[in-house]
Amino acid sequence: MAQKDGGNLAQVRRVVLVLSGKGGVGKSTITTELALALRHAGKKVGILDVDLCGPSIPRMLSVGRPEVHQCDSGWVPVYTDADQSLALMSIGFLLEDPDDAVVWRGPKKNAMIGQFVSDVAWGELDVLLVDTPPGTSDEHLSVLENLRKHRVDGAILVTTPQAVSTGDVRREITFCKKTGVRIIGIVENMSGFVCPHCSECSNIFSKGGGEELAKLTGSTFLGSVPLDPALTTCIEEGKDFIQAFPESATFRAINSICRSLLSSLEVS
Repeated sequence: MAQKDGGNLAQVRRVVLVLSGKGGVGKSTITTELALALRHAGKKVGILDVDLCGPSIPRMLSVGRPEVHQCDSGWVPVYTDADQSLALMSIGFLLEDPDDAVVWRGPKKNAMIGQFVSDVAWGELDVLLVDTPPGTSDEHLSVLENLRKHRVDGAILVTTPQAVSTGDVRREITFCKKTGVRIIGIVENMSGFVCPHCSECSNIFSKGGGEELAKLTGSTFLGSVPLDPALTTCIEEGKDFIQAFPESATFRAINSICRSLLSSLEVS
């Protein structure tokens, strides 16, 4: 439960970490699409992008590099829509040049994470998604230590079907158990390829690795999302896939995961 004085997270109903055992599995894509699906479900959503060395979500949401303003409560997040139903804070907004590398040692990274957690004036949110770096590093411990002053409701683990990825997610599951983070469930990304011509789904890599891992570890399997050229194009161009392709199988997969997440969080 949140503390009586929850600071800038006092009005945030649920906080969810998005984790992956390794890079390149589409964790930020899943975070972005879940946030859009939640927004279309009528929820007020925030994304805290603490992937300090790879802040890609501002591009995925086509918000550019706006100037971050401050208010009495701290940093004002960047809103992606006129209704202010999707808020974002990312290290990408604070870099002078988008091509700058974040070459920081641990203490400076941890201090920035602490600021991100405590100094962003989120206001009222139904769900705050925290996009973390890949792996199980010192940065993850810093995120947990700072969020635990308020609340962490659980984590979504993202993997691809191959054994090399699910093996790394096993370590992420161990990390969650050691740190006492509830595992909401596992998402299998890049599960098959959707043909742009006939919409048939072919298993280019493999399929079912995430679901099998969920069974072996006693975790919930939230669903699988295929490789879809339409989704890739939307991500590259910063367009809302959920709005653009509501009839697609990929939309149905993402929407199903969103409903499972809301059910697990009991957000009415």
